[in-house]
Amino acid sequence: MKFDSPATSNPIDRGRVVGIPQDRIDGPAKVTGTAPYAYERHDAAPSAVYGWIVGSAIAKGRIKAIDSQAAQAAPGVLGIVTHQNAGPLDKGNMNTAHLLGGPQIEHFEQAVALVIADTLENARDAARLLRIDYAPEKGRFDLAAEMGSAVAPETGFGGPADTRAGDFDAAFARAPVRIDQRYTTPDQSHAMLEPHATTAAWNGDQLTLWTSNQMVSWSAGDLAKTLRIPKENVRLVSPYIGGGFGAKLFLRADALLAALGARTVGRPVKVAIARPQVPNNTTHRPATIQRVRIGANRNGVIDAIAHDVWSGDLPGGGPETAAQQTRLLYRGDHRLTTHRLATLDLPEGNAMRAPGEAVGLLALEVAMDELAEACNVDPVELRIRNDVQHDPEVGPSRPFSSRKFVECLRQGADRFGWSRRHPKPGQVREGRWLVGMGVASAFRNNLVARSGARIGVDGKGHVTVETDMTDIGTGSYTIIAQTAAEMLGVPLAAVTVRLGDSRFPASSGSGGQWGANSSTSGVYAAAWALRGKLAEKAGFAPDQAVFEDGMIRQGNQSKPIGSLAGREGLWAEDQIEFGDLAKRYAQATFGAHFCEVGVDIDTAEVRVRRMGGAFAAGRILNPKSARSQVIGAMTMGVGAALMEELSVDTRFGFFVNHDMAEYLVPVHADIPEQDVLFLDELDDKSSPMKAKGVGELGICGAGAAVANAIYNATGIRLRDYPLTIDKLLERGEGSALA
Repeated sequence: MKFDSPATSNPIDRGRVVGIPQDRIDGPAKVTGTAPYAYERHDAAPSAVYGWIVGSAIAKGRIKAIDSQAAQAAPGVLGIVTHQNAGPLDKGNMNTAHLLGGPQIEHFEQAVALVIADTLENARDAARLLRIDYAPEKGRFDLAAEMGSAVAPETGFGGPADTRAGDFDAAFARAPVRIDQRYTTPDQSHAMLEPHATTAAWNGDQLTLWTSNQMVSWSAGDLAKTLRIPKENVRLVSPYIGGGFGAKLFLRADALLAALGARTVGRPVKVAIARPQVPNNTTHRPATIQRVRIGANRNGVIDAIAHDVWSGDLPGGGPETAAQQTRLLYRGDHRLTTHRLATLDLPEGNAMRAPGEAVGLLALEVAMDELAEACNVDPVELRIRNDVQHDPEVGPSRPFSSRKFVECLRQGADRFGWSRRHPKPGQVREGRWLVGMGVASAFRNNLVARSGARIGVDGKGHVTVETDMTDIGTGSYTIIAQTAAEMLGVPLAAVTVRLGDSRFPASSGSGGQWGANSSTSGVYAAAWALRGKLAEKAGFAPDQAVFEDGMIRQGNQSKPIGSLAGREGLWAEDQIEFGDLAKRYAQATFGAHFCEVGVDIDTAEVRVRRMGGAFAAGRILNPKSARSQVIGAMTMGVGAALMEELSVDTRFGFFVNHDMAEYLVPVHADIPEQDVLFLDELDDKSSPMKAKGVGELGICGAGAAVANAIYNATGIRLRDYPLTIDKLLERGEGSALA
């Protein structure tokens, strides 16, 4: 099915199942411990043995020699894989190029060996006996020091490296009010609950991987290319994923080494990347240095806006496209955005929940708060004055497909009680606490991707959906079942969903906030094809048939869909392919974050007291799981604002705080109250579901709302994240904290 014109009225609009809050279908299996995760596939590989990854002890250089004699002789050891015996690997793919190091070392903790033994403990103990002689080389580990050598990247996740409209320099120079500030964000870790893990088994030349991966089709192809075998010889199975946040978009060392290890010892092998290895061995959100300049009139109306971003990555990597939202969010005839990429020898930087906007809004939305103060305009009103209903870089010829940004600001402010905020910082005190409120905009591009599905109905009227779509804790099982139930007129309980297997039709996968909208659209396409087959069997006109209560009806005639399917059942397969609507219309999701904090007058401890958000993201397919996604994203935003930071040892090139004891993330006690409001919205230009993504929108701007609330409470403006106690105390002189 080709989606190249706006959606008209369709079966999803009935809203009998889609759009209704539903419990997660996979919930009972997860809370009872019966959902099989990658490392737990005892049923699939009962004879599996265990691999332990050995990571590089240097960040850059070469391996001179490997002495494996003692490790090989250790109890229970079955084999050792290194670059010396791994066989020829195709490392031309950036997604797999860094997974096995040697002889060249590209970053600290890069996998250089896998020790395989009969038990996990034996593999771990033997790994400590491996002796590796390195020849270290000087590396580049400090983004600030490498800014001068940064270059414009050839490609980026958000489009071109730079964009220009009008004459920014001249407009900024003549603006009555100017903001020109520098902001920094640190390296961050995904910190998902389930670490990367794989169980691998060979059957002749056929390889099966039970792994934790967000993009099944992509990764099956990447692994096949790396191993230099046909893609049809690789089966990837990933039905349950304990969180990913982008860390599992691509294969990691566990998958490749498990495959190599299983081939080496002739038995299935389990490999998990140990938690202390995750930050340095896998991917992370890279640090940024950002400069935001805004020129406006004295009423706060923007005429000139510029956003310059510096980030770093390994050779061949890409930038953190933190100026994406600045290209589309606010008005201004004169515009400039730039991205510069420095070569760093740190572990790979890559996608983490809302890459680009999540950190870009940490800068832009604080700058907007500063502009509001400079113009003496309420921060909510300032954003409303700078709303624009078309792509501001292109002009009215490219309108937004839907944009309820102003409504989010107004309704969110009313619901949060924004009118009670004192506009002057440091004026509200409750006992030992200084209290402040902050606001920030939420923005995330609406992305879609081709997605396929297979759907069938049996003689009892039970529907089964198969697609390699993944569920990373976001509720894919449920929204896909809702879509099938709505399209075929059956109850939710009459639908079985099978996900995460490369034998199924290729889907969009989970990432970039495109998963829900794209994958359900793929199911919509397949269900539409099945409706046609059922209508044909019933002798009805497909465009006039109505599906409800397990029946197909036309006029006063009706037939059970199970009887039409017969004993053998009836199946259909199709995929959704998106046309050029995204080029003709700017498509994005919007929101507004509100936060109230308390700051201890003596210790500068920051406590988030409550948060609220109003969001417009097209049709909300399952309000219950969507709310869960947004409050989780808001919580991550609090982490980015107050505590999350991978500390770089710039002498030796590694992240020092590489475990959950020292890499701090918010816990329940840090987030006492969160309120989420979804605005009614249908976007007929986004997909036949008229939905958009929502899983990443909630993190975008949340941290900036916290930062702005801290300023309102204390009068201290911090621009270097995370906003920790020491920074507040250092800047406290002359503020309400003094």
